Amino acid sequence: MSYDFLVETYETERLKTLSVWSLFKDQDLAARPHPTDRRGRSVGEQMVHQCMSENAWFKGMLGIDVTAQPLPEREDRASFLRRFAEDSGKRLAALRDRSGDRAWWEGEVAFFDVARPRAWVMVRRIAHSAHHRGQLTTMLRQLGRDLYSTYGPTADTGGLPASHAPTIYAYRGLDDLLADAEQAAARAPLPGPGTATVTERPES
Repeated sequence: MSYDFLVETYETERLKTLSVWSLFKDQDLAARPHPTDRRGRSVGEQMVHQCMSENAWFKGMLGIDVTAQPLPEREDRASFLRRFAEDSGKRLAALRDRSGDRAWWEGEVAFFDVARPRAWVMVRRIAHSAHHRGQLTTMLRQLGRDLYSTYGPTADTGGLPASHAPTIYAYRGLDDLLADAEQAAARAPLPGPGTATVTERPES
């Protein structure tokens, strides 16, 4: 059995995470889900958590160490983008080297206080990242920012698939995203929501 599908999934999920991060502004990093409730992580702390937890999982559970400090020296938007892009790129390369190694993927490792196969840990890592990315997507809406596609159309790309709305990513790829890290000016244009109601409820 090949585990290429997990490597390919990690590759696309890291790009989705970076794309969502790229939609924030520096002044957004201190924003919380509720401004007076400190129980909710700020946007910046979500980025810190992603960098720290992914480093801990890969290094401590999967045995993949990129030998870099997990956090950028400056904690601004562009620096978080570059730090996570570089480190996750090295992790991706290491996973590609192991994609056909069934024994490695199925070998058990310590997952906190239990033993689990590396493939299982990787699935949980991807789900963990998607969970926190979803929280940040909600924060973008709370901050009044536009939303590009993550897994399909959004209200800003024209609505729902039933309305034939397109999938529109903010950037054509990682190189374009990082080249625009400072200015955030080269994103794809968005058509807006159109006139259709953004719901999948059947018509009565």
